[in-house]
Amino acid sequence: MPELQELGLSRLLLPIHEDDHVQGSADAPYTLVEYGDYQCPDCGRLFVAIRDLRAELGDGLRIAFRHYPLSGIHRDAQMAAEAAEAAGAQNHFWEMHDLLFENQNALRLKYLYRYAEQIGLDTKRVRSELKERRYEDLVREHFKRGVQNGVYSTPGLFINGIRYDGPLDIATLRSRIVSSGDGRVSPEQST
Repeated sequence: MPELQELGLSRLLLPIHEDDHVQGSADAPYTLVEYGDYQCPDCGRLFVAIRDLRAELGDGLRIAFRHYPLSGIHRDAQMAAEAAEAAGAQNHFWEMHDLLFENQNALRLKYLYRYAEQIGLDTKRVRSELKERRYEDLVREHFKRGVQNGVYSTPGLFINGIRYDGPLDIATLRSRIVSSGDGRVSPEQST
């Protein structure tokens, strides 16, 4: 069998951690790890494909999202990621995550506050945390980890621990996921 490097593939260097935002069971046969940017159009298209795959595969799919804001081209991406973390601190990460992708053209601060209110967050707390940039370092740490994993653009997608740079349509992703077999990545594979 050809080496992963020969195929242009690489293993996920950093396994899923307790502090990652994860949907689905650790026992799921398939795992997707995305390094994403809330303003990235390709990440927005991937969001729709992953949402549809999750509906299709149900408990068979585990998803982890890590921030990779390309602030140089997407001026609101960093603050949107920080808003997602503020929501996560109130156990509503995925609701905010979904709203941010569903409203990619409305990520200025005033909209972030509206989304916080919409999903029932303590908006005073969110305003305070965003103003003091409480989650700035955490989002930057996600970005650094992405670079360590060989991510240089978005979306940075790993399917069952292996970097994937192919088409992002649902049919191709479904085929790649299912053909990957049992996606549980053992500890020795993820280092």
